[in-house]
Amino acid sequence: MPRFRLWDLPTRVFHWALVLCVTGSFISVKIGGHAMVWHGRCGLAVVGLLVFRLVWGVIGSTYARFGQFVRGPAAIKAYLRGEWRGAGHNPLGALSVLAMLATLLFLVGSGLFANDDIAFEGPLYALVGKDFSDRVSGLHRLIEPWLILLVVTHVGAIAYYVRVRGETLIMPMLTGTMEGSGESARGGGAVAFCIALTLALAAIYGASGAWLPGPPPTPAGAGSAPAF
Repeated sequence: MPRFRLWDLPTRVFHWALVLCVTGSFISVKIGGHAMVWHGRCGLAVVGLLVFRLVWGVIGSTYARFGQFVRGPAAIKAYLRGEWRGAGHNPLGALSVLAMLATLLFLVGSGLFANDDIAFEGPLYALVGKDFSDRVSGLHRLIEPWLILLVVTHVGAIAYYVRVRGETLIMPMLTGTMEGSGESARGGGAVAFCIALTLALAAIYGASGAWLPGPPPTPAGAGSAPAF
């Protein structure tokens, strides 16, 4: 069977890194306590990954671009009737991709200002204060089941394609190539990668709160026992 280049390396690394970071974030928040440090770190990593993917969706290779796979209602109807032909994300799967990205953006965005009333505060908590942070924290927890539902649906769709339609979606995301006579992906070279990576790193820095001023220094002698 002929093969063609479907998913470029940055897209594949993004995909599996996102799986790892989301899994680590979910496990760490369920453990709680000191594991919340890793919950925050995973969240910052997801911030960078999402920014990278959004940029790569504009300047990346063919099948990674939103303009290639985000279609209108007509394409979705054609896919449901079995009339759609193409490589990469199908028109219905594109909606799942957009829903996943939007949900993760909301989760990490709210997590930057959230707190757990015990020991964890988001890196940008100091910008908003306790009342706003409490409201955001409630929304952050409220959206978690929606993410779980999207993940389960995504895994279920992969299983359906493998068992019912006899198409594997996992191997192309590992190897980058797919069997068939499709047109190989083009674009997304080194310059585009450097631009996306730079913006992703800048997003992580901004979300980390490292640029915020530190607490004022403790005055000399403050807190010490008076000398008699």
